[in-house]
Amino acid sequence: MGFQFKEQYNVYDLADIVKRLRAPDGCPWDKVQTHQTIRSDFIEEVYEAVEAIDENDTEHLREELGDVLLQVVFHCVLEEEQNSFTLDDAADDVCKKMILRHPHVFGDVKADTPDEVLKNWDEIKMQSKSQTGTGEAMESVSKALPSLMRSKKLWKKADRGGLRLDSAEQAIELAQSRLDELKRLISESKTEEYDKKIGELLFSISGLSGFLKTDCEKSLYDACDNFIAQFKRLEALADEKGIDIQKSDSEAIKSLWNEISK
Repeated sequence: MGFQFKEQYNVYDLADIVKRLRAPDGCPWDKVQTHQTIRSDFIEEVYEAVEAIDENDTEHLREELGDVLLQVVFHCVLEEEQNSFTLDDAADDVCKKMILRHPHVFGDVKADTPDEVLKNWDEIKMQSKSQTGTGEAMESVSKALPSLMRSKKLWKKADRGGLRLDSAEQAIELAQSRLDELKRLISESKTEEYDKKIGELLFSISGLSGFLKTDCEKSLYDACDNFIAQFKRLEALADEKGIDIQKSDSEAIKSLWNEISK
């Protein structure tokens, strides 16, 4: 298979490159890949694109979006080899979906606010997927999502389905009740129920986060970064005081932690 070098390539050139890599005389690695073997690569590339967004780094984002596009094209080529669908088919599907779900742009439906748009979107999505209720809509939320992101979507669907938290106090009470239940289990050493109750606690906190219009996934992301920064300050303070934190007792570490947290 010949290949034409160019000054500027497009998405169809990318598809041709993938096909060339998967040809009998192509790349030994690429030609043995399947959807399953490159699944984690897809996830990794998306997260790297998200990191570029968080960094507000346009050049990095351009590079990472290219890597995501490669993953999309690769999966489409795998299906094209099986005569299932092509890159154009996938593009056709999503174009038709966007037109269908934006009747306020491509039709005569009125939607003047983002909330009205989302309401219409959910209703059209349920109709197009023949979902008869909110429960079925919840089942359509991908289980492959990080659990905090999934819980956020489930709370939103529950709210639109009529089950909602009416106040911050109610959301806090729900989280507190879950925490109290966990404390009781700990006092009774019912270790077999810890996973379930911690899950319920996290889910209730996700509900509180949604009510407060915050993003629980982003909140935890920032908390992780803050914890790293605090721990580095803890190490620096320990070095300054000549303390080996790996050999110190918990009270000494707590004292250092309280000092850097002031």
